[in-house]
Amino acid sequence: MDKIMELLSKTGIPFAYDHFAEGESPDPPFICFLLPASDNFSADGQVYFKVSEVHIELYTDKKDLELEERVEAVLDEYGIFYEKNEVWIASEKLYEVMFSFEMEV
Repeated sequence: MDKIMELLSKTGIPFAYDHFAEGESPDPPFICFLLPASDNFSADGQVYFKVSEVHIELYTDKKDLELEERVEAVLDEYGIFYEKNEVWIASEKLYEVMFSFEMEV
């Protein structure tokens, strides 16, 4: 997880794992990241290569292409192939842009 935190610190955007503590959430923009699953390589009942699915969720109160490009530039710098999805969360009045990828963690 240290590698992900190093990567996220280069964006200059506040971040937390899964969520910020109640009352400590910064004003947008901010990032939450998750490791929701694994895709490990194994043989003979033993894990040889640990791979985690990673979700980086960028939250903004307006569409911000510059911030998205900043996150993309850091992912590109680390040679990470990612998928990108976007959704408007009406109840929170926030855009969520999610970058999904797998990496050894």
